[in-house]
Amino acid sequence: MTTAQPATRQSLAHGPLGTAMLHIERARRGTGDFRAVHRELAGIGPLIDGPDANLFLGAPAMTFVLHQAADGTDHYADALHTLDGIVAEHTRNRLTAAHARIDSGRRTAFAEYDLFCGLTGIGALLLRRQPHGPELKGVLEYLVRLTQPLTDTSGQALPGWWVGHAPASDKTATPGGHANAGMAHGITGSLALLALALRADISVDGHREAMLRICRWLDQIRQDDYRGTHWPRWVSHRGPAPAQPATLSWCYGTPGLARAQQLAGIVLEDGDRKRLAERALLHCLSDPNQLDTVADRGLCHGFGGLLRTVQRVAEDAETPKVFTNRLGLIAGRFLTAEVPEETGFLVGKSGASLAFQDAEPGAAPQGQWDTCLLLT
Repeated sequence: MTTAQPATRQSLAHGPLGTAMLHIERARRGTGDFRAVHRELAGIGPLIDGPDANLFLGAPAMTFVLHQAADGTDHYADALHTLDGIVAEHTRNRLTAAHARIDSGRRTAFAEYDLFCGLTGIGALLLRRQPHGPELKGVLEYLVRLTQPLTDTSGQALPGWWVGHAPASDKTATPGGHANAGMAHGITGSLALLALALRADISVDGHREAMLRICRWLDQIRQDDYRGTHWPRWVSHRGPAPAQPATLSWCYGTPGLARAQQLAGIVLEDGDRKRLAERALLHCLSDPNQLDTVADRGLCHGFGGLLRTVQRVAEDAETPKVFTNRLGLIAGRFLTAEVPEETGFLVGKSGASLAFQDAEPGAAPQGQWDTCLLLT
């Protein structure tokens, strides 16, 4: 047995936990049964619950999957009770480390705050499992503190979520670090969590002010040109990320940013922001050149994620039909796109199949599996 195997087995993004999500949804709809779920979850092994655990790995990931499988019933009640305790302790430990980092004046990192690996992802889980617990309150209070501006050694003001590392494997992309704007690794994921919590009547001191700080920063970096309204993937000391064809992805592109700002506009009663977000997404969907940049069916950066995001935007849109009328086009593009090679949830066949289940004309998005993407 290699050391990589436990992490692979316990990955919501790439392993059997993600595949189980598809079987859960099929069982819920009556097109499958829970025996397939049990087969996927068998042999997962002792769950990772240390500092490397997150919404997409280990005990928190298993908690999310079993929560979806329970679907409001008392199924898996004993297991979920145990896991809730593990997640609560995990959250407290991470919050202690995060506040110590802020107190020391060091820069944050994706692994501390983002949706995939950080406290935003843990908060998304807690919002579903323990919405009125002290741990979610602690996560929200941490995010309020994260949005407080920083000052670098030269006296320049920086966003509080400025990381000291590069956004990807290219270590030269952002010398001196960067502030990330995406849903997956950037502050937009945190904005979505803050908005969804407020929509559920859960808030902490400074909650709205933190959201406004994020929104003002997004306004400052917003770009308007012939491609419509869009946002750079990140900002470094060199300025915004290099211009490139806009990508219609949930993770970094306009769709994810639009959904987060639509949610923010709703709870902040900011109609202008809500309309701007909806117009930005609509312009993307009307641009064949941008649709051509989507290469596969996956959730993260493929047509699956675009399809689900548009459906969730339509639910809250001022004019839902302008979005639902385009779902057929997206579904058609989905069918002609490259089929993922892997079977997993985030970029694989399982996630793509989940998104496509509601692709028929007039269908509403069912299930809550996309809460881990902070779409609802």
